Amino acid sequence: MSNTKITGKELRALGYPEGPVISIAMNTMHRHYKRESKETVLKLLSEILAKPEDFIDNEILNTIAKQLIPEKEIESKEISLNNHGIQFNIFGAEHIEEGALHQMYQAAKLPVSVAGALMPDAHQGYGLPIGGVLATENAVIPYGVGVDIGCRMCLSIFDIRPQDLKDRESFFVRELGEATLFGSGAQFDQAEDHEVMDNKLFYELPVLKKLHGRVWKHLGSSGSGNHFAEFGKISVKETDEVLGVEAGEYIGFLTHSGSRALGANIANHYTKLAISKRRLPQEAKNLAWLAIDEEEGIEYWLAMNLAGDYASACHHVIHAKIAKQLGRRPVRMVENHHNFAWKEILEGKELIVHRKGATPAGKNVLGIIPGSMTADGFIVKGKGEPASVNSASHGAGRKMSRTRAMQSVTDKEFKEELKKFGVRLLGGGLDESPFAYKDINLVMQSQKALVDVVGSFTPKIVKMDGAKHRSWSRDRNLVEGE
Repeated sequence: MSNTKITGKELRALGYPEGPVISIAMNTMHRHYKRESKETVLKLLSEILAKPEDFIDNEILNTIAKQLIPEKEIESKEISLNNHGIQFNIFGAEHIEEGALHQMYQAAKLPVSVAGALMPDAHQGYGLPIGGVLATENAVIPYGVGVDIGCRMCLSIFDIRPQDLKDRESFFVRELGEATLFGSGAQFDQAEDHEVMDNKLFYELPVLKKLHGRVWKHLGSSGSGNHFAEFGKISVKETDEVLGVEAGEYIGFLTHSGSRALGANIANHYTKLAISKRRLPQEAKNLAWLAIDEEEGIEYWLAMNLAGDYASACHHVIHAKIAKQLGRRPVRMVENHHNFAWKEILEGKELIVHRKGATPAGKNVLGIIPGSMTADGFIVKGKGEPASVNSASHGAGRKMSRTRAMQSVTDKEFKEELKKFGVRLLGGGLDESPFAYKDINLVMQSQKALVDVVGSFTPKIVKMDGAKHRSWSRDRNLVEGE
């Protein structure tokens, strides 16, 4: 039985130009035409080269044809949205603003959309709404992932009695202050050692080359906005075999941050490319996509995954510092991205699942859903619910914009709320006050069919951006903002 293999040399002999089309043609033929004779395959490849426009509508061969047609011919056509979008489920619709709903309905009309869902913490963003989940076929949407690629949660559970957070508060305050840096421009004078910085993509992709030194000094920092690092009380009421932690109370160390400048530069660069290649109506232009098998799409996918690895490394650097100072290893770590895209099998087909502000909740997949700086967060176990595309909320979700929160919440109200819940805040501001967020319990009630709660996290010492910042060395200096 034939198992035809075409070489790059043979393709060049036919007249194929140097570039991605060589590898795309070889892979396509090997996957779909390996039972055909070499003569038949070479003849077909010659026909595609001669008239690539004749193969644009061929589901298998169009990936080769598109590489052979000058981009300006492809870009000249505006892509229309479908008249009727795909059906998608909305969880907690009564708590979701109109802007987020409108954005999700727009995304549902994309020609590449296959499945979707809107989480109960959803609110308006760019491209996909925050809390939006969208599965597409052979397409990745940079603004479907978001600017902060790999924004994630990471929780270390330590077998230490929670009372220590009160009895030794000054110790935990100091360690929290020294574990990471906050602020959009914050960086370390001396870079951490981590294998993620040796990734060859930093030297191969032009968009990453200029960033290497800068993001290395960001490694282990936490940025600004709603990012935080905090100590709190972990409560596990029943031993769960997936979580693997005995019922009881523990100290938890929880962090929330992403890939900082690395993710932002990747997102902005490839969004511009996507918009230039896929001309959508003005109101939907931020939903422009890159094909997963075209050069730009392949590059974005690689860069996105690197940003995810980098974000993970930032958390691990911070958690390693805390574990060292506490003098013990965590009994369990739970972590998850919530701004990312994954290749997943849905109904027997591989799709690209975008979760922009949504937690993966496949069957028995663990995740963290935080509340606010005074509200409990939850360790959850996914139920693998197809109606939500195996997803859940990524937090409580905002009910006030930053501007509105600063205008409507007073310092007195803010301080009283912190005192009421016994929370020590380092940094932070009115824009991130508890009043700016939805009720996490209502959000959790809206997604009971999506996740099981296997533990809770009650914040006690919280650090966020809001203090004065400076570049500092990895010494024992404490920069604290009250």
